[in-house]
Amino acid sequence: MNAHIDRQPKHALIVLPTNTEICREIVESLATQNCFFTESSGGAEALSQIENTRFDLVILDRWLPDLDSTDVLRLIREQLPDVAHVMVDSRTGEIVEQRHCDNLLPVLLRSMRTVQRSAAIMASDGRSIGELQRTATACEPLPGVAGTGKSSEELASLVRLVARRSTTVLIQGESGTGKELIARAIHQLSPRCASPLVVVNCAAIPESLLESELFGHVRGAFTGAMQSRVGRIHAAHLGTLFLDEIGDLPLGMQAKLLRFLQEGEVQRLGSEDVIRVDVRVITATNLELENRCESGLFRHDLYYRLAVFPLHISPLRERSEEIIPLAEHFLGQLCRESGMRPANLDPEVFPYLLEHSWPGNVRELRHCLERAFIMADGDSVLRLGHFHFGNIEKNLRQKLPQLA
Repeated sequence: MNAHIDRQPKHALIVLPTNTEICREIVESLATQNCFFTESSGGAEALSQIENTRFDLVILDRWLPDLDSTDVLRLIREQLPDVAHVMVDSRTGEIVEQRHCDNLLPVLLRSMRTVQRSAAIMASDGRSIGELQRTATACEPLPGVAGTGKSSEELASLVRLVARRSTTVLIQGESGTGKELIARAIHQLSPRCASPLVVVNCAAIPESLLESELFGHVRGAFTGAMQSRVGRIHAAHLGTLFLDEIGDLPLGMQAKLLRFLQEGEVQRLGSEDVIRVDVRVITATNLELENRCESGLFRHDLYYRLAVFPLHISPLRERSEEIIPLAEHFLGQLCRESGMRPANLDPEVFPYLLEHSWPGNVRELRHCLERAFIMADGDSVLRLGHFHFGNIEKNLRQKLPQLA
């Protein structure tokens, strides 16, 4: 018999964010066993907590809001090889997996009778638990990303699918569609979320400095190199490197980036030392890379290396069903940031928001709401007079004579 089975746990980590009822039942049960506990809001927070605290029991939800539970459990066991654990299905009230917890199983099973009853009630409407689970997760938004339409839901599904892997991702979409937000969501939902996300805008750094920025340099490598510096790639070790505007990367740097992707090694300017790094690469562009390849401005081999898992963000004009919800989301955000009471949009504004083509996409919509919010000067309703549509307003009135 394993020695862990009869050992009474002293400190438990409870990761049950999706069902507060069962979490409360388990907490109360552990309290009767004189066991201290720490609660976690998700997989990322749990992985952060085990770095600072040594737990001897982990109770983990099978359904986490941010990471894959099996990946979280694997990483916890790597950090705490002797930890006892129980994985529970908070939607059905079942124990999915357990290790070294035989003495606690009766207590935990009693705690989960409540959720089993709830699951039976939910299933009584004719749908299976599996269908309910798919419904619950289908529309779950990405962290930091607002979007409720079908296109956004499909994108969110793909993001969650690829996030838990280390696959290279290419995000394509017009300027202002939120490519960096998607990259941040991928990183936050990945097992690398506790490590750095390093962002590099390839179009914003002069070509003469780009190699040093990416790969680093040693002191004296070039004029002005007064001290050694670690490159952005090295700084992203164990984390994620996000290369924005990758289509603007000069051809010379494309060859060096390709070598890094193939070998997983970096060499600082002026140094002969080669350093191995473990970095997940995400890139983004508003350009058509295939067309640039045909024009000789982008390497075919690098394109195929980057576009292992391509994601496309549709322009806002093709997601008209999201315009009003996004506008209301941004308005709520502005109110909270300003410490003001909630405000609303006057319905008379809706036709103008819907008819505008939004060439600047979500970014333009956000700026439009911010200007109107300032012009409202504390008014609880944002009216048409608070918005500035300029020539657009004239064109819209010609399109919509009922507004004239």
